[in-house]
Order: sequence, then C-alpha cells, then structure tokens
Amino acid sequence: MFQTILIANRGEIACRIARTARAMGVRVVAVYSDADAGAAHVAAADRAVHIGGAAPADSYLRGERIIAAALESGAEAIHPGYGFLSENPEFVEAVEAAGLVFIGPSAAAIRKMGLKDAAKALMQEAGVPVVPGYHGAEQAPAFLAERAAEIGYPVLIKAVAGGGGKGMRLVTHAQAFDDALASAQSEAQGAFGNPAVLIEKYIEQPRHIEVQVFGDGQSAVHLFERDCSLQRRHQKVIEEAPAPGMPEAVRQAMGRAAVRAAEAIGYAGAGTIEFIVDGAGGLREDGFWFMEMNTRLQVEHPVTELITGVDLVEWQLRVAAGQPLPLAQEDLQISGHAFEARLYAEDVAKGFLPATGTLGHLAFPDGCRADSGVRSGDAISPFYDPMIAKIITHGPSRDIALARMRAALAGTQVAGSVTNLGFLSALCAHQGFAAGQVDTGLIARDQAQLVARAAAQDVDWAQAAAAALGLLGPLPETAGFHLWQPMAQSVVLAHEGLERRVAVQVLGPDRLMATPEGGAALCLQRRAAADAGWQVAGEILPHWVRLGEDLTLFRGAGLCFAVIDPLQRAASGAAAGNVIEAPMPGLVRAVFAAPGQSVAAGDRLALLEAMKMEHALLAARDGTVAEVLVAAGAQVEAGAALIRLEDEAEEAA
Repeated sequence: MFQTILIANRGEIACRIARTARAMGVRVVAVYSDADAGAAHVAAADRAVHIGGAAPADSYLRGERIIAAALESGAEAIHPGYGFLSENPEFVEAVEAAGLVFIGPSAAAIRKMGLKDAAKALMQEAGVPVVPGYHGAEQAPAFLAERAAEIGYPVLIKAVAGGGGKGMRLVTHAQAFDDALASAQSEAQGAFGNPAVLIEKYIEQPRHIEVQVFGDGQSAVHLFERDCSLQRRHQKVIEEAPAPGMPEAVRQAMGRAAVRAAEAIGYAGAGTIEFIVDGAGGLREDGFWFMEMNTRLQVEHPVTELITGVDLVEWQLRVAAGQPLPLAQEDLQISGHAFEARLYAEDVAKGFLPATGTLGHLAFPDGCRADSGVRSGDAISPFYDPMIAKIITHGPSRDIALARMRAALAGTQVAGSVTNLGFLSALCAHQGFAAGQVDTGLIARDQAQLVARAAAQDVDWAQAAAAALGLLGPLPETAGFHLWQPMAQSVVLAHEGLERRVAVQVLGPDRLMATPEGGAALCLQRRAAADAGWQVAGEILPHWVRLGEDLTLFRGAGLCFAVIDPLQRAASGAAAGNVIEAPMPGLVRAVFAAPGQSVAAGDRLALLEAMKMEHALLAARDGTVAEVLVAAGAQVEAGAALIRLEDEAEEAA
C-alpha cells in the first residue's frame, strides 16, 4: 500500500478521499489555489501545496504543477477525484512518466471511452446494446439532417466529447434541426474544443440508470445500479440505489452488459456504465442501451457504498497499489436502499442561477451522511461548482430511506447564500417520486409545483422581529416594565419583496407579544426547560441565526428576513429596469448591445460565464441602449453595471 498520495482536486471529493486514505494509514497531500488557501480539503490533509491562481486553468488544470507538487512532497500516487484532470489521458501518461501511479484507469481506456461515437462502436463490438443513431465522422449539416430523418424524430444531438449536458439539443421536428445543430456545435466547440456531434433516437419516457463497475485491468465486477433519472437540464439532482421497480432478471442483464463493457477495454479502477432505459411499460431486458462510460469515480458513488457496504475509494487505492479486487461478484449483495441529494448554492426562483456568498452558518442533522467541502464561514467561490454538500441517507426499504432523506433535508441549516434546499424537499415530497414513478422528464413536467416557495406566516414574522430586536436571549426578571407599562419596540423586516413593521412588547422575562402589521397579536413564550427556546400556542419555534442585517429562520428550507433601517433606504426605485447588472462575479464572454440600439424585453444583451456555465443577460423591458459599460473579456464583480437603457421618461420625450 502507498505511504503517501496526492489528491489532485478540491472540495467535497478531496475531503472524502482524504477521509478514507487517512483511515487506511495513508498520508495525504492536498493542492490548493489562491481561492482555496483556507479550504476544508486543505485542513483535511497532512500537507498542502499551493499550485496557482483561483481560476481552474491557473491551478487545478495545471497537470505539470500538480505532478511537481507530488514529487516534491514525496507522494507515490495521484488520485484525481472527479472533474478537472480525472479523465485526461495526457495527464495520466505524464503522471506515469514521472514515476508516479495514477489512481484510476489507463490512458488507453480513457481514450477508448472519451469520445461517445467511438465508444458506442466499441460497445457494439463487445455485444453491449446501444441506442439507434449515427456515430460517424461525417459532420456536414445536410448529411446529419438526412441521418436524423432516417432515425426518426424526436432525436437528440449530443457532443461527442465532454458531458454535463453541454452540446446537447433535443429536436422534435425536421424544421428545427439546422438551428439546433448549429447551437449544439457552437456550445461543444466552446466547452470542449471539439464541435463534432452524434445523433441518437430520443427515448420518449427515458430513465437514466447507471451501473457501478470495478476492474483490475483483467476482470471486472459490478456493484449494482443507481437510478439517476431525476435530472434538470441533463444535470442530476437526486440519485438512488437500487433503481425502483428493477426486476432481478433486468438487473443481471444490465450488470453483465456493464462488466462486458469494462472488460472490453481492460478497465482498472472505479467506473460507471450509463444506460438509457425505456421506462414505458416497466423495465425489460431488451429495453436498455449504452450511453457512455465515465472513467472515474462518480459524484453519486455514496449510494452504492451504502447499499453494498463497500468503500469505493479504499478499493481504488488497493487496486492501484497492485492488489486484487477485494470481492468476487458472488460476494456482493444489496442491502436496503439509499438516496443522495445534491445541495447547491443556487437561486431556484431565478432559474437555478448559481449563487455566491459566505456560509455564515452550515449544519447537518444526525441520521444522514453529509459529504461536504465547505464549513460555516467558508465562501462559495465563483470559480468552481457551487455544490455545498451531498446529503445521503440509507434505510432497510425505499420508503424508510426516503423518509430519512426528508428528515435530513428538514434538519439541514444553511445561512448566507440562497440554496436549492426547498426544491430538494419538494422533490422528496412529490407523490410520483415517492411511488417510484421516475423518469428524466419528471422535474420539467412539474417544475412550477416543485419550485413554489412557502410564504412566511405571521408567526415567522413575529419570531424574526423578536430575534432582530435581541429579545430571544436571556431577559432579566424586570424585563418589559418601564414606568409600570409594558415596553414596546418595533422593527421593519423584508422578506421575498414584502415589507412589514412588527411591534413587540416585552411582558416579562418569559413572555413577548408580537404584532405583525396587518396581522393578529401573537404571544411568544419561553419553554420551561433550560435553553429549550420559545413557542407560540404550543408550537416550538425553529432555530435561527443573524448574519449582519439578514436573519434566517430554519423552518422548512429556511426563511430569510432583512432588517430594514428606514433612514438608510436608497431611493433608487426610479432607476429600476434601466441597468443590466452582473448577477454574480464572472467573465463577460460577449456583448450584443450597442449605444442607440433599440431592444425588446427579453432580448439577449450580454453573455456572462460563471461557475462553469454561461448565463444570458436579458433586457428587462423595451427600450433604447444608452451606454455599454463593459467589453467582452472583462472580469466583473456581482452587481457591476454592464448596460444602461435610456430612462423611460427621456425616451417618451
């Protein structure tokens, strides 16, 4: 076994690898960028090496600097985690040329599976079923349009390189094909440097089921399946294992196909064979097809670990060190059911826009596994994926595991950034999902229901006001009495665009009376047990935290109130809608507006790249461009003014 390994990654996966390695007695070296000097993965390591600037291209994608860090720190092997350089065959070859071990598959195996078209041809040769489609080298638009017509609409255009939904377009009729192709090729070129695409038949009621495989370079085993059908724009949201409604005969057929795929390329290490499955009429042995292979550890690997009792990172280290597979196929069994929910810093109400911010408070309840790379006080950086944590639960049955997930989400506390916590909770409460009726279209069909947010109730306004006034801590016995009259205070709070004044009277050390504007008076009473908090009419009030002028109550997905100082209110209402601002720090990729140009509401004015995604900035109203305040290529901060429209009054004149 290795004495020292270097983890060429950051965030939750680096922390998770470090946890297993150190438990095995293996010394851990972390690498970090300028933005990550105080990060959790640095604290989890025995030694940390600085490798460059905040942007991935200046740090975590600098293979030569990472290899140098491994050599100078005495590491014998490099674990790539996932993302960054994990599926870069040139990096694998450079690691091995330096005399180090790459904890993962060979460069040859990565290359064979790196391009979807070549991988599908290889899988056909190995007897693995593939989706009907065109996977050839000819890329002329007219030729591709002919192939799409032969396959039959609807079809899916997919970039042959990369993943994450980039370079992918669904086309439902021939008239839309040319525009969709041009858009997919452009996005693929920008994301992967390769505009080539393939065309597949689109499965109308698809499920995304993947099989975890593990090889030693000669033979392979599978560790059963995961259902990853709950997706939004091809991005996984909640995963589970095993797949609901999976007949044993289909499980065995998919497992055998996955093992054939891994053994066909002499695969070593952890990998995932992804299948698209026809969910119409139940799962069938002839109803699944190979999509692609991920030649690395997957984000959702914890659900497999919980149902098998296997530590996949430990297996990775052992096989990379030359040891045999720890278990044979017949020794692997499924025990219970597991779910994983991905908690992100993102603004669901604004179309799941990635968010930044400082996590002033972050806590997870007992009864779940929370894999996270951030802690209270850490910042969500604009340079990296905005994942806060993976919340994982396990139970003897699917119903129990899902109930535990609902409880885990209800007990998760996040303050300092908007999150998708409420969206995850709504998904776990969805009747169809609870019944195991999952497919990749579920979220899109019911998105309005899933993103709806519960409104704050009077009791929430009352508690927030009392907390803002500092009245929920210990009070003296004489509290509340001034010249023999109850002492009254008031505060103005804002929540979800609504402002209300709340009057609070202190009636004694254990009782408050709060009256939200337009609402009834509510009596807040301290609970009898020491430090047990407060209650209203027998209802226990939730925990809360105040960060600056923002106060968060941990009810449901969290309710955030801003404490308003009327004397400092900015009188900027007249300018609303005139200025297009950057919603987050990022790089201005393109500007589509010019002074004097007439625009309509919804027109694309600029393109901002942040957190590995492109965000179109749109005109809020019809108008005329007065100023363009930024140029393409500029790095901007959140709130920076990019484009200004002429004032409506000036335009009318």
